Amino acid sequence: MSNNHDGNGLLRFTTAGSVDDGKSTLIGRLLYDSKSIYQDQYEAIERVSERRGEVGVNLALLTDGLKAEREQGITIDVAYRYFSTPKRKFIIADTPGHIQYTRNMVTGASTANVALILIDARNGVIEQTKRHAIISSLLQIPHLVVCINKMDLVDYSKEQYEKIKSEFEQFASKLDVVDVSFIPISALKGDNVVSRSSKMSWYEGTTLMYYLENVHIASDQNLIDNRFPVQYVIRPYSEEHHDYRGYAGRVAGGTFKVGDNVIALPSGFESKIKSIQGPKGNQMDTIPPESVTILLEDDIDISRGDMIVRPNNQPEATQDLDLMICWFDNNKSLVLNGKYAIRHSTQEARCIVKGIKYKMDIETLSRDVDNPEIKVNDIARVMLRTTKPLFVDSYKRNRITGSIILIDESTNNTVGVGMVI
Repeated sequence: MSNNHDGNGLLRFTTAGSVDDGKSTLIGRLLYDSKSIYQDQYEAIERVSERRGEVGVNLALLTDGLKAEREQGITIDVAYRYFSTPKRKFIIADTPGHIQYTRNMVTGASTANVALILIDARNGVIEQTKRHAIISSLLQIPHLVVCINKMDLVDYSKEQYEKIKSEFEQFASKLDVVDVSFIPISALKGDNVVSRSSKMSWYEGTTLMYYLENVHIASDQNLIDNRFPVQYVIRPYSEEHHDYRGYAGRVAGGTFKVGDNVIALPSGFESKIKSIQGPKGNQMDTIPPESVTILLEDDIDISRGDMIVRPNNQPEATQDLDLMICWFDNNKSLVLNGKYAIRHSTQEARCIVKGIKYKMDIETLSRDVDNPEIKVNDIARVMLRTTKPLFVDSYKRNRITGSIILIDESTNNTVGVGMVI
């Protein structure tokens, strides 16, 4: 293989929980115990904690960086945190638990490898827990870790842990979730977060940090269906490069190798890959999510929004999309026959809402067919018709070529995200 395809190097995880179940404290604990924060940050939190008359250091303050949050003690927007250990780099998308922020959760989770779902050991599986599990399964997050937190407040009871675990498993069995793990923790005291807990000798599994460092994510990428959406055509027009025509973009699926037969969509012209150029120069092959420039042997007409694929494995070229959509717009509902701009990978078009099949009731998983008004944070199944064919896969097969965003042309706001069924 070519220069390091380190599929295991970066783990993106999203954390979700309801308001006071200790999410910020957990992230603070991960950062603090993995030595990913600086002494001065720690001392600043110590001072705030003392000023607020709290016993010990409030690790939640580490993550609640927004001033408004600190004052109200809640998490409002999607906050991205970066930290690393010798084994891996991590990006955390910390999303709010409130129902009215479903859209933030969808945003934070859309690229995650792992979803961390927090449950308060005293309360068990609540409506919020179900909402998070449903969104994680809708967004096809490959791995789910259920952290049963505040075990210190239920005397580290094995019975309580087992009860909540089976409650969650029962609910998750109705969802499309492949890989679920459970860890009993106390974020406040540090049990099973980075260090093993001496208080729960009955628990045989790993700590959360061990899980995050070792969960296998290299195969989360689709390496079967070759997809290369062209972002930019590079034509230097200079004397020494007058024949150069490179197609730059990010690999969205599959493995492209020098010498491969490829076909360009929508034109259907075939050619062979002459060379692949990455950040370090020429490479023999490339896999997602690398950004590269591909040069072909023939001079064929390709522009931004086109897609390079393998002749015998092509996405569906269609103007009719069947989607699950999460609506983002606070001001206007999604309406039948509404017209929107649509973006799909590097392709842009316009579309019209042809049908609204049902709205999903997130609490019960039932389908509401009678009340098709889709308001902010609603999730619904809709049919769209686009002005030109898009090259799509089902979201289940490919999270990049299977997703779209809708834009309100009058405000230029993103008003919805959709997943192709």
